Amino acid sequence: MLSNNTESTEKRVDFIRKSFPHSGLFLDKTWRQSPYPVVISKKISKQLHDLGPILADYLRACNSIYFQSQNGKAPEWVANYLDAGKPQTIINQGRHKTLKNVLPKIIRPDLILTEEGLAITELDSVPGGIGLTAWLNKTYSELGDNVLGGSTGMIDGFKDILPKGADILISNEAKDYKPEMEWFNEQLNSGHSDNYYDVLEAENYEIKNRDVYRFYELFDLENIPSSDELFQHAADGKIEVTSPHKAFLEEKMWSALFHSKPLRSQWLKWMRQSQLEKLQSYFPYSWIIDPSPVPHYAELPRLGINNWNGLSQFSQRERDLVLKISGFSELAWGSRSVKIGHDLSGKDWKDSVEMAIKDFPSRPWVMQKFKKAKVFKHSYWDISEDRIKTIDVRARLCPYYFLSTNDDSISEVKLGGILATLVPSDKKIIHGMSEAIMAPCIEEQ
Repeated sequence: MLSNNTESTEKRVDFIRKSFPHSGLFLDKTWRQSPYPVVISKKISKQLHDLGPILADYLRACNSIYFQSQNGKAPEWVANYLDAGKPQTIINQGRHKTLKNVLPKIIRPDLILTEEGLAITELDSVPGGIGLTAWLNKTYSELGDNVLGGSTGMIDGFKDILPKGADILISNEAKDYKPEMEWFNEQLNSGHSDNYYDVLEAENYEIKNRDVYRFYELFDLENIPSSDELFQHAADGKIEVTSPHKAFLEEKMWSALFHSKPLRSQWLKWMRQSQLEKLQSYFPYSWIIDPSPVPHYAELPRLGINNWNGLSQFSQRERDLVLKISGFSELAWGSRSVKIGHDLSGKDWKDSVEMAIKDFPSRPWVMQKFKKAKVFKHSYWDISEDRIKTIDVRARLCPYYFLSTNDDSISEVKLGGILATLVPSDKKIIHGMSEAIMAPCIEEQ
């Protein structure tokens, strides 16, 4: 085992590079490798450990409020928003009575590290980066780093949620992530166990009596011939599919519904007030772009305008806002639809606003307050110059929480690992890119 205290930076870099899987971790994608993990404060570390159970309760509340809305026990407009733009088949699958209480077993929030603390920009229950985070944790642990989640936290967490083994179905849409899941699959199958895991192509999958980990998007179901049969197999209790086919849980508009004052009593039915207030401090204030008429004497909350077209007149300073598609679209993941208001020209902002208005209700958009990430320094190995460089970066932290369940109720929430994505400080959007540094996290000593 190599130690930070006794081995040089160059030896750490050499060890990391030699540990990289021969087949890679992502298809045709590269990133900058750092000799050291990202150090986070004890306060942030504690918040990340505490956040998992709160998000599990939040997810359960989202599920319950949707069904209450659908059954007339909560405002009907909640379900109407969440079902907007979806085919009836998807809506019906999400409402199936035998799967009513089934929740995703992995939650990965995207957290921006700001000067004030953490900001949750969205949640993902079908996340990429599982294999990458597992590899980072394993590799840096072998270097002597006490990574958060532990050296095998991602592997152990996945086995906990699918203990009988599983088929990991990856769609062509998600093919970039196939190499990381194949490496991850090898780790799952190492050691002595009667249960095995397998990575298979979703488009060619033939139904078996084996649990399934879904690595395909629900908007892509028409390209997966066995998807209806797979869903029915789960509805009949023969297998488990995680995440379940609940498109309404994958909408970004939940952050707007969470801040909605008319829904506060609904949230308090399922969450403690302390949890509610904590999460409201994490979720940036958000709006659903719904162009329905507003009374002449009313204003859209916190915006001081009477209709969404008024956004087009906002000055650059006022455009501290982010537009993005809420869900159920090939453009709703990977920051593909993200429009940062103060980063656009007046014309481009106007065009983005008009597109968001026009797309409702077939493809709803949400708007969030922009949260500026703090700037700090971190090092990486510059391959072209064969030396260490230290640059100013901004960070996104992605903790992976694994939810073990018992009779459709949450029994335990484990933090498997935290993937830090660091981008140069001049970048507005933080996501995986060739200029990004990807590393695990440790707590400050």
